Amino acid sequence: MIGKLKGIVDEIGEDHCIIDVGGVGYVAHCSARTLTALEGVGTVVTLFIETYVREDMIRLYGFRSALEREWFRLLQNNVQGVGAKVALSVLSTLSPAELANAIALKDAAMVARAPGVGRKVAERIVTELKSKAPAYAGEAAQTIGLKQDLGENAAPAPVADAVSALANLGYSRDMAANAVAAALKTAGEGADAGTLIRLGLKELAR
Repeated sequence: MIGKLKGIVDEIGEDHCIIDVGGVGYVAHCSARTLTALEGVGTVVTLFIETYVREDMIRLYGFRSALEREWFRLLQNNVQGVGAKVALSVLSTLSPAELANAIALKDAAMVARAPGVGRKVAERIVTELKSKAPAYAGEAAQTIGLKQDLGENAAPAPVADAVSALANLGYSRDMAANAVAAALKTAGEGADAGTLIRLGLKELAR
């Protein structure tokens, strides 16, 4: 079983790349984000690999981070109707942090932006992975609790009102929640909505 490849990028295709490891070219099917992150043919790269073995084939899926690979596994193992193709589409559209945030906020519309992911599948993703998102939030870990409260309508009224106000100004709920989370650190837990909105706007203007 192959878990990681380190070699030279030999080819970059629409949905795959070929990594030359000691003269052997390995075809790795990748998300668009992973392919875009490659620095070009001839450069050295390390990919975290998920190996699929079937009766008629062996297929490798490559990812730039172990966290992205974990999400690839989570999506398929925990959500009905999600296979490798749909999982790659989701990870092509959303980073692990963005996906964790969308799940915490119950933002099925964000997940449904991925090509080939319908509303019903997106809703299953945010429902079935709700309890798992915090453990795989990556860089979003610091604000995931607040976003889950918002998704469950359990956040304090000033926080919910501030996020709603910023979202009404055209910011995504994820951006609004991040800004309010930063504002809370400055103003404290007892801050009113007006203060959180003002400080949140300063964060968003940076």
